[in-house]
Amino acid sequence: MNARESQLPDALFDQTALVLQGGGALGAYQAGVYEALHEAGVEPGWIAGISIGAINAAILAGNPPAGRLERLRSFWQRITRDDGLGTLAVDDTASRRALGLMSSAWAVAGGIAGFFRPRLPSAWFALPGSAQALSHYDTAPLRRTLLEHVDFARINDGPVRLSLGAVNVRTGNFSFFDSRRMQIGPEHVMASGALPPGFPPIEIDGEYFWDGGLVSNTPLAHVLDQAEADRTLVFQVDLFSALGPFPQTLIEVEERRKDIVFSSRTRLNTDHYRAMHALRLAIGRLADRLPAEALREAGIAELSALRPRNAFSVVHLIYRRAAYDGPNKDYEFSRRAMRDHWRAGLGDAHRTLRSQVWRQPPRADQGIAVFDTNRAGVL
Repeated sequence: MNARESQLPDALFDQTALVLQGGGALGAYQAGVYEALHEAGVEPGWIAGISIGAINAAILAGNPPAGRLERLRSFWQRITRDDGLGTLAVDDTASRRALGLMSSAWAVAGGIAGFFRPRLPSAWFALPGSAQALSHYDTAPLRRTLLEHVDFARINDGPVRLSLGAVNVRTGNFSFFDSRRMQIGPEHVMASGALPPGFPPIEIDGEYFWDGGLVSNTPLAHVLDQAEADRTLVFQVDLFSALGPFPQTLIEVEERRKDIVFSSRTRLNTDHYRAMHALRLAIGRLADRLPAEALREAGIAELSALRPRNAFSVVHLIYRRAAYDGPNKDYEFSRRAMRDHWRAGLGDAHRTLRSQVWRQPPRADQGIAVFDTNRAGVL
């Protein structure tokens, strides 16, 4: 490790992972977070994503570090609209909500260039069982956009591991497409973001897949289960907050419902990991008390191998709702909203990177530490 590397925020960790949640138009927040990481010299060696997080993850993994921000900006410029509506909205809550409603209504009615387009005729008039009958929109434009912004040869042969979560339509089981185990193509990214009934299921090797957010909107558990490094730093970037105000209207009820459904349950994942970690520690202590001849017996010999050696620090960044947000915030593809979300991610990540509390890895016997420096420090 040279002098510059020793000064990087993640210098004491063996591996850095970036975990990106789903959330549609809110995904520009993740791009802002990455910009701050890039400025600080933090380049994750493992990127995992679901839905819009899978698209951002593929763009990052499929480009060299020097070109990632340009590709992210190009993608988000491509899929957002700057039709003059943004100039009509001042910064008061009522005007911004009106802009959001108009922009999201446009996306519903006309689709998003480079992303999805409405089916004509409507899916309601298609023959049952046909591809046209399974979704309101066609995502063929997204495939072309991905091929323009992602070098899939780099994903499959490059240094960055990519993991994308999806759900098997037939079995209902959660699946991960991982570049460590398979060749990743645009269809794997599209499958991770195929949220029904808006988007169609994507066929891969004879099976059909939907958006991974139907089962879990964050790939954190996959990273905790599959990590091989002794000390892993995880930047987890979420687009829906489990915490929020009590709603006052039906519109706020719908927004709060969506936040709860798609929030990442980080505490659930980390509590489960802590419980399993404590159990493994206890098994390891038991193995230490057994005589050598007992450890050679079938089955018992595996006890000592269960002793944990992995330690994780999870640095949690969460998009905090703006006063003008509504239940349509994840499909408001206005250029103005995109810029706001990007700036919010950049600012939150800058504050997080200035903190020192998460830079020291926990010991293997501690297991996992979770930090949210934009809210309350250590969780």
